[in-house]
Amino acid sequence: PSGRSKRRKITYRPSLKGILIVLAGICILAAVALLFYSAERYVKSASPPKAGPIKLVDAPQWATEQLKVRIRTAAGGATFTLDENAARLVAEDLASVGWLDKVQVQTTHDRLLIKARWRRPLALVKSGLSRCYVDADLIVLGYVPLAGLPIVKVKALAPTAEMPPAGQAWQQKDLAAAVAILDRLDRMDKLVAPDNPLLYEIESIDVSNFDGRQDARAAHIILYTKDNTEIIWGAEIGTWQRHLEATDQEKLAKLYGYYKEYGSLLGGVKYINLRNPQETVPRPADRY
Repeated sequence: PSGRSKRRKITYRPSLKGILIVLAGICILAAVALLFYSAERYVKSASPPKAGPIKLVDAPQWATEQLKVRIRTAAGGATFTLDENAARLVAEDLASVGWLDKVQVQTTHDRLLIKARWRRPLALVKSGLSRCYVDADLIVLGYVPLAGLPIVKVKALAPTAEMPPAGQAWQQKDLAAAVAILDRLDRMDKLVAPDNPLLYEIESIDVSNFDGRQDARAAHIILYTKDNTEIIWGAEIGTWQRHLEATDQEKLAKLYGYYKEYGSLLGGVKYINLRNPQETVPRPADRY
């Protein structure tokens, strides 16, 4: 021997018993983790769901609190159980509410969000002791007081007119003719008089002689301002040629030309005749 000690190389080889112990420990840890996870899910599922209110998203400024309460009531109440069925049930309840169209309901952690297109009333109709609004699509809307909109009364519908339930279209020819004119005026207001809409000065629209049912020679449709000035429209939209009247575009041009020049339809002439072609509109000085 040279006196140097020889180093012995030691190789560690885990025993089968040790491997089994390690695997058993891993399995125990996994089982404990799974147990805690299952217990947490059970607690969440066992706990009662929260209750929360409805929030009407992007409601228009003219929608009064009374109208909002009516919509919440139609949806089923002021607060709702915020479970997986809440959105579906509320959407079903709101499907028959005429005031909202294209309704979308979303459940959040603390409330129900309702997004929809709001139907804006154009006309007020009375039938017996009942009254309702209708929009440009003739959808019947339940009555609530609304002070912030230019809503025009429709007078003298045919005696056979029957008011449908809210949310349904009122397919009545004389009513449709009146609403079509109001819709044209509403569009013109948005184009040429958005800051001072002409419709705010219109009180009513009379369809008692619609289609000449009382007098074939007299004007079929007449509007009245808030001071009772007559605006003689004539035949329903789209039929001017048959009755040898001014075109619908001429009628609108005459009316809004007068409104723009004098700033109002009130306190001027006794009547404004839009019916006859190429006829000038009377000036306020010609009243008497």
